[in-house]
Amino acid sequence: MVTPPAAESPWLPPVLATVLAALALLSAGYAGAARAQAMLERWDWDPAIRVAGEPVTFPSHSPFTPADVGDGPRDDPPEEAVGMLFLPPEASAGAPVPAVIMLHGASGVIARRELTYGRQLAAMGVAALVVDAFAARRDMAQGFTNRLIRITESMLVADAYAALRHLSRRPDIDRTRIALVGFSYGGMAATYALYRQVAERFAPDGPRFAGHVAFYAPCLARFTDPRTTGAPLLMLSGSRDEITDQRRCTEIAQELRAGGSEVKQIVYPDAVHQWDGSIVGPRRIGRTLSECDFTVREDGTVRDDNTGLIMRGPFSRRIILAFCVGREGYLIGRDDRVRERSNRDLGHFLARVFDRIASAD
Repeated sequence: MVTPPAAESPWLPPVLATVLAALALLSAGYAGAARAQAMLERWDWDPAIRVAGEPVTFPSHSPFTPADVGDGPRDDPPEEAVGMLFLPPEASAGAPVPAVIMLHGASGVIARRELTYGRQLAAMGVAALVVDAFAARRDMAQGFTNRLIRITESMLVADAYAALRHLSRRPDIDRTRIALVGFSYGGMAATYALYRQVAERFAPDGPRFAGHVAFYAPCLARFTDPRTTGAPLLMLSGSRDEITDQRRCTEIAQELRAGGSEVKQIVYPDAVHQWDGSIVGPRRIGRTLSECDFTVREDGTVRDDNTGLIMRGPFSRRIILAFCVGREGYLIGRDDRVRERSNRDLGHFLARVFDRIASAD
């Protein structure tokens, strides 16, 4: 005689059958989470698992600075954010998976960087949403320089919290285990999103990120109120990255620790900017930003400490950058050995973050 599955057995009381079914789903969810964490620790992804990205859209907005959040359609216009979601095949309402939201750098989404990380994370059991802040705002700016003048870090932060709301509403995503990862320009936004005043402005009643990661992010802004959401931060940079002021990054890390977050800094010897990109180098491009120095006040206004000007829009931002952007370029170049190390460091950080949340539950 074959015994029917417990959840369907007519010999079990309905309440007990429901409990057993729930426990089975919970067990499947924990097994999937444990698998993802083990793979992240080793950055052990299966290339046979080919995950195709799914285009997604979700409502966002475009404040020029944090002070503009909620100031109406002229200063904080609505926006439809766009992204590419890489979802593990096993993700389901019964077994929700952790997730990572990624913010690109000043050159936009790079296939070898964001899209590759997205596929690798999905193969390890972690959903990845790659946000394209430039694509959503093509009508605001075209070209490298104009994008950096008109599409600000605050707009990337807006997209990050909008993406967090979007993923938090999906039954196949574990809303308590969503991390934010940013590269260069996006790394600045990923760091800004850690401050409590920023989170309260952009998502007053919404969820918070479980962890933040900044890849080779210029350390340009100091906050007068250093209090954080309490989530941990991982800062990754190269010792030869001329766009990053290591002294100021260390000072900001100390302020964030005082503000309530665990902060880990890793500096890779001899690494230059964008070691995980597509450009073979090192080669010199662009202009340096390391002399730019901003202060974000408690009311959300951004002050340039070099000129004393308040950043209110594209015109003032252009003037401010004209005084602090260096004429010399900075080195950029792919380095697969450094990428291997940063993969392991990123995976280890995410595994710890996700495990910490699971343990707290």
